[in-house]
Amino acid sequence: MARIYVASSWRNAYYPDVVVRLRQAGHEVYDFRNPPHCGNGFRWTDIDPKAIDWSFNQYESGLRNPLAERQFKADLDALAWADTCVLVLPCGRSAHTEAGWMAGAGKRVIVFIPEMQEPELMYKLFDGVCDNIDKLIGLIN
Repeated sequence: MARIYVASSWRNAYYPDVVVRLRQAGHEVYDFRNPPHCGNGFRWTDIDPKAIDWSFNQYESGLRNPLAERQFKADLDALAWADTCVLVLPCGRSAHTEAGWMAGAGKRVIVFIPEMQEPELMYKLFDGVCDNIDKLIGLIN
């Protein structure tokens, strides 16, 4: 059984099924959308509904907001806890940063590409790529 950090985007439609399927396969999975410490995870709009329009100074201040601090700690603790990261595409900067952190910590990272994206050479840094959930589970097992 693996301890898995699933890194992806709030907008990723594949994410919920990946979490469910990995749990059904017997793995422990950290779900950033439903973290153990609170109900619905963290969004910048939890701090300010207009966060998308922030200046740099507002963003810098937002990083110190207690809600941002709490979620950052939860995610960082989960990264340390996990032995495997599944990077579910398509996703953005945070998910790629999390996968890079895991790889840098010497932990296994697998990129799950359920619909083909633009090829990325640097995914060779990771432990594997796959295009369907059964292959993903097989690589983890």
